[in-house]
Amino acid sequence: MVEGSPALFSVARNPDAASSLPFLLRLPIEGGVVLKAKQPWPTSTRVYCHREEKPWPLDPELVEEVPVRHCARRGSAIDLVLDRPTRVRSQFVFTEIRGRVAIFWQTAKAARSARPGVRVPARRAAGLSSLRIEVDTRERYPYRFAGRPVERPRVALPAGDYAVRDGDRVVAAVERKTLENFATSAVDGSIGLQMTELATLEAAAVVIEGRYSDLFKLAHVEAGFVPELVARLQVRHPGVPIVFAESRKLAEEWTYRFLARASVELGRGA
Repeated sequence: MVEGSPALFSVARNPDAASSLPFLLRLPIEGGVVLKAKQPWPTSTRVYCHREEKPWPLDPELVEEVPVRHCARRGSAIDLVLDRPTRVRSQFVFTEIRGRVAIFWQTAKAARSARPGVRVPARRAAGLSSLRIEVDTRERYPYRFAGRPVERPRVALPAGDYAVRDGDRVVAAVERKTLENFATSAVDGSIGLQMTELATLEAAAVVIEGRYSDLFKLAHVEAGFVPELVARLQVRHPGVPIVFAESRKLAEEWTYRFLARASVELGRGA
């Protein structure tokens, strides 16, 4: 790679025609991690991979090469965020099956509790008379920020469901989850991928429309299993807080105040 050029994620055809893993992947980390893979990209299911002991081919038959925004090892996984509009986030999970190392390549799956008797004050966040909060086009039932001086354009956001910008630069974003959706995404690992991308921003958070205590009451999972996953996520992504806001109304209020403050603190001239 030429010095100063962007890091690239490369996919090529495996020159070993006898291999049951017909693709090669090169990750721009640790001097270049080379893997053999069953598919060139995970879609509906995880893709099985295996470490390739041979070096990357000198003249590979490339399937694609994509600039990388983020590639880092976190515990037993490597997180990968690509610089393109679709098929952006993925993760390589290193595990052991019957004493042998197995690698699974997976992508995120996505989708969406209580009404405490709390009156939300009308005080403007950060003293702003107006605020532009971009709403991701995939957000099905977005916050209205009713009664607030908020403009809500629909935009395909690179990370999160709600964001503020400084010029063309996204400076902060919030990922919204219902309690049930958060639990599902914690179990299947997709929230970890989303938090990896959020961590590339100056300020980001995950806000949950539910109580932390309700995680211990979830059906179909062992009590304490999801809270343990929450602890793991926060250790791996310390810069992306997980906020339990009790209700949709309070989650909306928290999102408004967080993004307003980020707009003031991280904008030009801050």
